[in-house]
Amino acid sequence: MIDLHYAATPNGLKLRLFLEETGLAHRIVPVRLSAGEQFAAPFLAISPNNKIPAIVDHAPADGGAPLPVFESGAILLYLARKTGLLWPRAQRDQLEAEQWLFWQMAGLGPMAGQAGHFRAHAPEPVPYAIERYTREAARLYGVLDRRLGGREFIVGDALSIVDIACYPWVLPHAGLGHDLAATPDLQRWFERMRERPATQRAYAGVEDPYAKPANFTEAERQALFGQGAKA
Repeated sequence: MIDLHYAATPNGLKLRLFLEETGLAHRIVPVRLSAGEQFAAPFLAISPNNKIPAIVDHAPADGGAPLPVFESGAILLYLARKTGLLWPRAQRDQLEAEQWLFWQMAGLGPMAGQAGHFRAHAPEPVPYAIERYTREAARLYGVLDRRLGGREFIVGDALSIVDIACYPWVLPHAGLGHDLAATPDLQRWFERMRERPATQRAYAGVEDPYAKPANFTEAERQALFGQGAKA
């Protein structure tokens, strides 16, 4: 059994997608970010960076005590390597998967997240930030579009954790100012991913976080963006 400490953010949804695709036994443990639950001591013991998602694996491969893992990319790698699910078999494909997963973690996610924040969540417009991050998110979408030319999946010939990691950061493309028609191979991949039954289950009732300007209270804004608890 895996406990998934979760909120419906793009990073949280990576793990929902993985678990829906693989059918691994799991329990969802909601974390209310706007209420500051990510700063509670029990959660910090699992995720010291006070970010979701995090997991606790109650049946680790070494047979030891329950094992906490934080950071979405590390969790995906851990589960894929442990189970062999959504993980390429060929060594070269595994290396490619690691590279593209790191690319998503270091580039696509942070840049798309910043674009979404300044376009939809910032309390006042910051034109320089909006332009910079919107342009960089579009550039990264272009990188992925070129990668997907003539390919069904990002790595190898089957769905992998790389597709799982990238999809939640492509879904909010419209709110990030990107028209997928400008990246047709990315659009083709996105539409296939969107229609998968596991994707439909994972996203049931989930809204695009950047589709419209947010209306946070001051307390919610502080919990979400004010770095939370004081050091």
